[in-house]
Amino acid sequence: MRTPGPRRSLGYALADWIEYYLPHGPGDVQGQEIELDSEMLTFLACVYAIDGQGRRRFDEAMLSRAKGRAKSEVAGMIVVAESLAPVRFDHWAEAGEVSDWGYVYEVGEPVGRPVTYPFIRCLATEESQAGNTYANVTYMLSHSERLAEDYPGVDIGNDWQSSTRVFLPDGGEIRPSTASSASKDGGKESFSVADETHLYVLPELRDMYETVERNTMKRKAAEPWFLQTSTMYAIGEDSIAERTHRNFKAKKAPRLYFDHKAAPSTLLEDAPYEDPAELKRGLMAAYGPFAAHMDLDRMVTLAHKPTQDRAKFRRYFLNLPVSLSETWLSKAAWERCELPQDVEPGERITVGFDGSDHDDCTAITACRVSDGYVFTPRFPDGRPMIWTKWDDGDPDSWRVPRAEVKAGMSHVFATYSVARAYADPPDWRDECDAWAAEFGEETFLIFETRVATRMCPALDRLKTSVMGGELTHDGNASMAEHVGNAKPVRRPSGIAIAKPSQDRKIDSAVTAALAVEARADVLKLDAAQTSNSFSAYG
Repeated sequence: MRTPGPRRSLGYALADWIEYYLPHGPGDVQGQEIELDSEMLTFLACVYAIDGQGRRRFDEAMLSRAKGRAKSEVAGMIVVAESLAPVRFDHWAEAGEVSDWGYVYEVGEPVGRPVTYPFIRCLATEESQAGNTYANVTYMLSHSERLAEDYPGVDIGNDWQSSTRVFLPDGGEIRPSTASSASKDGGKESFSVADETHLYVLPELRDMYETVERNTMKRKAAEPWFLQTSTMYAIGEDSIAERTHRNFKAKKAPRLYFDHKAAPSTLLEDAPYEDPAELKRGLMAAYGPFAAHMDLDRMVTLAHKPTQDRAKFRRYFLNLPVSLSETWLSKAAWERCELPQDVEPGERITVGFDGSDHDDCTAITACRVSDGYVFTPRFPDGRPMIWTKWDDGDPDSWRVPRAEVKAGMSHVFATYSVARAYADPPDWRDECDAWAAEFGEETFLIFETRVATRMCPALDRLKTSVMGGELTHDGNASMAEHVGNAKPVRRPSGIAIAKPSQDRKIDSAVTAALAVEARADVLKLDAAQTSNSFSAYG
């Protein structure tokens, strides 16, 4: 098979290898034979282009496509190929040369060989998930009879859905990694993939990416390279996707292959966006050959709903970079994560507290450690632990009912197993000191939200969890309002939030961020203790 692309490339034969050996990954067409469209054929031809000496032309690639374009599946195909297929140059084809699986080479076409001891890393954003790419990898490896016959000995563990590593028959492995693990493994990568790098806005995620990126320079003979897949980013969040695009536009990355497909930029304007025909044409341009598999009419209807965040629609479905909006995180995006659940007494939680005297709301928010579920604790009579000015009284004389707040905090600690609590102390320093003494100074900690170097990463974590569909919450109406009120404010260390006006509160958005940040820190401590325990027992 041939596509418009570089003449010297291992990608043509590799595309044929993928179509011969691999089935589609999880989804509507799982298990069916793969037939790569023209865009993906061209992409493979370009990322596997070589020079006259047979060396790779690109050390890094970014595949930028609209949401739903099966980017993770394409990345999974490449991971499997990098682990088993002939992906590095061996020699130039002679007349009549045919591959083991039946690909007929043209004279002088490059012929590949497998990587010796491939070590492949699939980066993930959260401790609790292995990443979409890795799920495609394990499915493809375990559901191909041809692979099982020609490449015996691949070990994915007990089951493709629960797999935590893949051992390869002639040595090497495929491993999903998170921010806490990627920096600990010594840097043997021959290939790495990072999915949805527009979400890589937290400092630890950027550090993870940069650590693995540095590791790709350690094995010259293996010619390591790094693949990103992503939709477009929010301008100003300084995500890895934004940094990569910025370097490409500035011509600071000569060995980067940047493959971006988007709708016309005119759809950033409201008039063409409002026109259903124009919008549908834009969607067709963004999805290319894959548009035939998308319900474009339904997407147009979604785009014009009053509750739809247009900036996010332009990013996700038109693949256009957009500026940060006046809203830090839309109320609609937050409400889509609503999934009320029961939290049983004794369950392990973390707590966020933001107190005021009379001007602002005071709130206690909790986050379940096991899955990150965010909820507002309630008194036994059902009242939520969130306090704001009375609607039927004199707001100028209203004060936060301190005794009630203190009773609420005591009830939370008595009802649940609180692993950690973060509290913003202004107006409540005496109470915070008393709580630390009562509940333990290693459990109840001060978190100064005015310190941007601490608060910005916490807000990034909360927003990333919502954007990535990884967070669920109880649907507290006040919290939804506060999240929707929050206005982004740029700081040197990231994006902070502020009230757009005095009467539009944001306090429970702050406490949600504190509770989620506390959970992340607890998970890090748990992981460190587990690691130390294993080390102690050798």
